[in-house]
Amino acid sequence: MKFEQPLIEGVLVNRYKRFFADVQLPNGDIITAHCANSGSMLSVKDVGARVWVSPATNPERKLRYTWEIIEIYGGLVGINTGHPNRLVADAIAVGKIVELAGYESLKREQKYGKNSRIDILLESPGKPPCYVEVKNVTLKRAAGPDAPAEFPDSVTERGAKHLIEMTEMVKTGARAVMVYLVQRGDCTLFTVAADLDPTYARGLKTAMAAGVEAVCYSCEVSPGGITIAMALTLDLPT
Repeated sequence: MKFEQPLIEGVLVNRYKRFFADVQLPNGDIITAHCANSGSMLSVKDVGARVWVSPATNPERKLRYTWEIIEIYGGLVGINTGHPNRLVADAIAVGKIVELAGYESLKREQKYGKNSRIDILLESPGKPPCYVEVKNVTLKRAAGPDAPAEFPDSVTERGAKHLIEMTEMVKTGARAVMVYLVQRGDCTLFTVAADLDPTYARGLKTAMAAGVEAVCYSCEVSPGGITIAMALTLDLPT
């Protein structure tokens, strides 16, 4: 995925009210950017860190910039939760996520469960449908390649609900796969932040015991774009 417009570098002044971030530009101006991430952003909101924002293409938009990337531990992290579904869909289409290869049809945002939408639905004649739920991962609580990427970064009732609905899909004979997309390239291991959300950790253990699958991929992040890089080792509750 390439960014439509060249990104603008700045310094993070503050992230507040979940959806706003003040950024100081090289000329000294401070702009307010949209923060497309409703999570706690634990470990990826350090004041004074280098960040990159994208300019809005819609002249009518109130906030003229969107926060896209932050530099943490010397590496770049994509924080925009609007990108992972597209990144995963594009990677599936070219066979980069091998666990999800071999399906003829890929549909996004399809209704399923109780008033929910699945991120990606894969179908092929003669195969059970495959329901794919994508989770954006940014959390890493220490520097170095041995420190794992973690999900979630705070309590996620919505995430726990998705695990239950994915389990229900397995019971109907369908395939259900959780894809944890790490928008950073400085990790080789993925785990669940059970201390931050023990309910989610228990829910994932129950879901996987019932047949829900889990895979995790990292990303190469740069001011030019974001691409899926490699599969990470899973260290999940058993």
